[in-house]
Amino acid sequence: MHRLHVSVGGLRDADSVRALANAIQDLPSIGHIDISLEKGDATIEHGNFVSPEDILQAIDEAGFKAEYTA
Repeated sequence: MHRLHVSVGGLRDADSVRALANAIQDLPSIGHIDISLEKGDATIEHGNFVSPEDILQAIDEAGFKAEYTA
C-alpha cells in the first residue's frame, strides 16, 4: 500500500467529512482513510490500481480542493 497525504479545503462539518470519505472509498484499491476536520487534511492508503492524481480528481469532483503535502 502507498500512502498519500493531502490538505483539503472545504471541510466544514461531519457531513462534509463523510462526503469526502465516500468519494474516496468509491475508488478501487483504497485502504485506510484518515480525515481530520480540525487540521483540514487527509491521509489515504491506496494500492497500485489508483494513482494519487485519481484520488485528487475524486476529491475535486466531490466539491473539495486538495493539494499534496509532505
